[in-house]
This record gives sequence, C-alpha cells and structure tokens, in this order.
Amino acid sequence: MRSTVVYIYKLILLLIIVLVGLCANAQALPQVAQLDSNFIRLPGGQSLDVLRFFQKMDSVVLLGKGRVNVLHIGGSHVQADTYTNVIRQYMDSLNRGLQPPRGFIFPFSVAKTNTPSNYRVRKGGEWTGRRAAATKFWDIPYGLNATIAFTTDTSAWFSINLNPDSLKRWSTNKLHIVGQSRQGRCEPLITLADTLQFLPTAKDSCGWIFSLPFPTDMFKLTVKWDSLQTQHPDTFVISGIFPDNDEDGIVYTSIGANGASVPTYLKCADFERDLKLTPPDLAVFAIGINDATQWDFTDSLFVSNYDLLIQRIQRVSPHCAFLFITNNDSYQKKRRRYYVNKHGLVAQRAFYILAEKYHAPLWDLFEIMGGLTSMQEWQMAHLAKKDKVHFTPAGYEVIGKMFFDAFLDYYLESEIFD
Repeated sequence: MRSTVVYIYKLILLLIIVLVGLCANAQALPQVAQLDSNFIRLPGGQSLDVLRFFQKMDSVVLLGKGRVNVLHIGGSHVQADTYTNVIRQYMDSLNRGLQPPRGFIFPFSVAKTNTPSNYRVRKGGEWTGRRAAATKFWDIPYGLNATIAFTTDTSAWFSINLNPDSLKRWSTNKLHIVGQSRQGRCEPLITLADTLQFLPTAKDSCGWIFSLPFPTDMFKLTVKWDSLQTQHPDTFVISGIFPDNDEDGIVYTSIGANGASVPTYLKCADFERDLKLTPPDLAVFAIGINDATQWDFTDSLFVSNYDLLIQRIQRVSPHCAFLFITNNDSYQKKRRRYYVNKHGLVAQRAFYILAEKYHAPLWDLFEIMGGLTSMQEWQMAHLAKKDKVHFTPAGYEVIGKMFFDAFLDYYLESEIFD
C-alpha cells in the first residue's frame, strides 16, 4: 500500500515538472556547472523537523490544504531576488492552482537601494534609508529585513505593484504594513484604484493591518499626520510589508540586505517580532559571503553566530527545519587587483559543521561551481560579474534552477508516509 501511494505521489509531481518545464537538465545548464555535485547532502542525517516540513509539503501538493512558509535569508544575492525568485516561481508551481501570497517584501528604492525587478516601487517626497549592515545609528530598531526607511515629510508616499509583468499572479486582501510611528501621531493610509482610501482596521506590535474589500496587486501608501506635524514633527518608519491573503499553499519569502552578515541579523532588535508574521517551516540559510571577507574569519566564530541566529528563529518557530547553502567562490579586490578569497574553503567547512550539528540538508554551491578559483570560469562564461562576487542575471537563473532541481530530487526521495 505504501509503495503504491509513493508511486502515485511521485508520478503527480513528475507530471507537474514536465508540464511546466522545470527540470534543470544538462542541456539547459552551462559546462562550468558541476552537475554531478548538484544534489542535497546530509552530513549529519535528517532531523524530524525536516520530515515534518515534508509532511506539510505533501498536504499542499497532494491535497491542496495547509500553509507552508519558507524563509530564504542571505545578503546581496538575496536582496536582488533574482535566483530566489526563480526558486519562488518553481515552488509556486507545486501549489497546483492555490494562490497564497508572495511573501514579505520591502520597498528598497524608498531606502535608496536596489529593489527586485519582480515587483515595482515608485516613490515621492523625502525619505531616508538605512541598512543595518552599514549604519552606526541604532536609535530606530531594525526588523526582519535589516533595512528601514523613514520620513517626516507630509508629502511622502510610495506605491507597490506586485505584478509588473503580465502574469498577474500575486494579490493581497490583508495588508500588513510593518513599521512604527515614533511618537504615535501618524499612521499609514492605503489608496486603491487611485481614489479608494482606507485607514488601518487594526494595529499590533508589528505595525498596521488593512483588511481590503477586494484582492489587489497595486496599492499606494501615504501617511496621515496629525495637526502638530509642522510644529512638532513625528517620524513614520517602514521596515517591511506583508501582502497576505487567506489562501493555502507554499509561501516563499526571501530576506536579503546588501552587505549583510550573520551578525547583521543578530543586531536587528525586531527580527523575531516581524518573523511571527510568517513563522517559517523551513529556513534556507544563505548568509556568509560577507562574513568570509573579514580578515579574522574563522569557522568557529561563524558557527557560533549561526547558533545565535538559529536560536532566534526557533523561539518563533520551534519545529522549523533548516537547509544550508554554502558560499559561492569569490575574489577580493586589493589595490586594483583581484585575489581569490581562500576563506571560501573555511566557510564551506563551517557550513558542513552546521549541517551536521543540526541534522540539516546542505546544498554545496561552492563545490557545484567548481571549488576555489571557479568564479573566474563563471565570469568567462558570462555568468558572473566583473567584481567576481556576484552573478549575472543568467548566472543567477542557473543557480536558481539547479537549487530547485536538487531540492525537488531530495523531496521526491524522502518517502515519509505513515
């Protein structure tokens, strides 16, 4: 009986893969990618939390029931949301018609930094942006996304379009604006269809909740100020947006900030507060490329910092499963010359230590690229940028496809039925 259920289950998933063309086969991938290394490793075996996560995935994929939250957290690779959006789209194909929300987002251009291309942000008025990775000012607490923007300008606004393409996939009817009024004398105002205005229907520790009368993929945020604003200015702070809805399915949230290291997220006072909006069933850890640029980088310090971050996540989601992605190979620039970053080997070892310690799966991007100095080959193949740290859009697409291919193989091979 069990083998029959597993066979049907795998057949359904394989049909989905074929129909939407997700399988990252050898013909679609460049020669520089080490295809033989593209699989999920289990250095310390598999935890019960991973099995629980797959059981929740089964409920969504086979029965169309339940909400599964995946958190993918990293640095600039993730802020750009190129390869993570590839993964998000592939994960969304497993929803089989369910339409859960897109996941937590941030209007990065309001903070004067790069916004992912898969949603559009427009802004007006005067805004100030800060990144936790680059600031010396901690008077305003940072949240989950390690980036904030704030204003005292009565004319300030921004708008979000969740679907700048023609697919019209994402929508929301329950909008959570994460932020604060520093003196409690202002609040956000949401405008739909240019003329319909809405005040918050509720307020909680994270910010303001809007129950919208119909699903929408576009909204504009302005700030409603009290009459004292010109004499005694208040400050409106935005630290994130969760465009939620009531649909079941897999929600893939990517959290990234340029320059972020593991300690960056440890310094974000409201990290756990914001995480409660979408408590993860699986946390995909891809932080480390900025940690490994430090001259005194060690695997022991790296592991201990990750331990602290994992504890923060477990306080919010005690049964969260973990999956680690090693750093990519990279170079460092000194005096106009590039030198291979040998800390890549140390970081790779540290990720294996973490995966073994937490009985977590691991995807070894460092080995898949070809190991130390392989970034040079990826650049020559037009898959990596000249800085020898980041990838081109084509390179990120390759990485996203390969990760999903490895993840899906791992999922299909994990036969965890009762």
